[in-house]
Amino acid sequence: MPATAPPDTAVPGTAAPVPPPKTGGTGADPRRRATRRRRLIAGLFLLPALLLLGALVAYPILFTVGRSFFDAGGTRFVGGENYAEMFRDPATLTAIRNSTIWVVVAPVLLTGLGLVLAVLTEKIRWATAFKLLMFMPMAISFLAAGIIFRVVYEQDPERGVLNAAAVGVHDSFDQGASFPTARPRPGQGLTKQQDGSYRTAPDLGPGSTAALGLVGVPPKDLPRQAKPAQAAASAKASGGELRGVVYVDFTPGGGGKPGRVDPAERGLPGMTVEAVRGGTVAAKATTAADGSYRLTGLKPGSYALRLPAADFAEPYQGVAWLGPALVTPAIIGAYLWIWTGFAMVLIGAGLAALPREVLEAARMDGASEGQIFRRITVPLLAPVLTVVFVTMVINVMKVFDLVYIIAPGPVQQEANVLAMQMWLVSFGGGNNQGLGSALGVLLLLLVVPAMVFNIRRFRRSQS
Repeated sequence: MPATAPPDTAVPGTAAPVPPPKTGGTGADPRRRATRRRRLIAGLFLLPALLLLGALVAYPILFTVGRSFFDAGGTRFVGGENYAEMFRDPATLTAIRNSTIWVVVAPVLLTGLGLVLAVLTEKIRWATAFKLLMFMPMAISFLAAGIIFRVVYEQDPERGVLNAAAVGVHDSFDQGASFPTARPRPGQGLTKQQDGSYRTAPDLGPGSTAALGLVGVPPKDLPRQAKPAQAAASAKASGGELRGVVYVDFTPGGGGKPGRVDPAERGLPGMTVEAVRGGTVAAKATTAADGSYRLTGLKPGSYALRLPAADFAEPYQGVAWLGPALVTPAIIGAYLWIWTGFAMVLIGAGLAALPREVLEAARMDGASEGQIFRRITVPLLAPVLTVVFVTMVINVMKVFDLVYIIAPGPVQQEANVLAMQMWLVSFGGGNNQGLGSALGVLLLLLVVPAMVFNIRRFRRSQS
């Protein structure tokens, strides 16, 4: 019987046998060991970030949710009472209304402005410099931006830039002057009417002259073009003309006589003088630089001279940008100034990635620039526009510092938003951290859907 070769011994002329694979215990697959090693190293590197994320994000969220079910002192469980109180509080309802305005208006305007500026920037030579100028407000803190716009929106035209421009435009079309502190001397023939105007007795006819003296006008309030007043020369009655002068009946340093035009007294230019008979204005004139006026075309009869209330009204001071009606739109305008550059640059990056052959093909087919913008550029930029819009929605839900700095104290409640209401209730004097925590939970619930939508968009774009 021939001897058999050992299992590990190769028979001459045949292939060497393949040893069976090792299995079990210590002989694990090297690939699995390498995978475990990589995961362990990645976990070690992620551990500090996860600890910080848990300490600074997860734990505060869970604590805030739990704290919202307790009273102001945090000692008594009140269940959903804070959430019910939140929707009964008029200040919170105002904050919800204003936050809704922010969410609806600001992201739409930002996305639209960013899109228009990004498209127009491609048509100019100094596109990079323009983008730099538009993006510069992003380098300014919200605190500094709020202080800047608090001055820009100042009611006093001497300080507020917008009202200085508004007053300049208004005065260029309305050349009338007003002297709110002016008043006649007692017993000089001018009596005040219920509507704020001053009127003489109806005993003047064509050919008469009337000097209407006023006091109470400080020298600093006199216009620069005001000249020394001159007594009016007599006019012919046949000409249907009535002359006179409106002047400051006060001589600096003393020495003048009341009711008489003295050499050192100045006229009041730009005032309206009306000749009235039977409740109807028969003639109207505006005083010259020396205060003189001429009422012409008068028929024979008696007339009363009237200085209308507009002559004594406060001068136009511009728009109350920080009043109750406009404070929220004004703050949104400051927010647009800061973030428009960000939207423009982000949309411009998407615009640069568009296939140029599609745009050129549309132009060769005869499409106008408006058609290309509406039917090609905007649809192709839809993913970028969506990201910008959703990012701005998340941002405006958290706006706080601009509202707190720009809105004056008396109208701060009119501009209130959820983030500021949460701070006011918790730390700004309310000292009710239970209600403040409930507001924080509400704000989180409003922001989470937008964040989830944005994350899904990013994942979809990466895949």
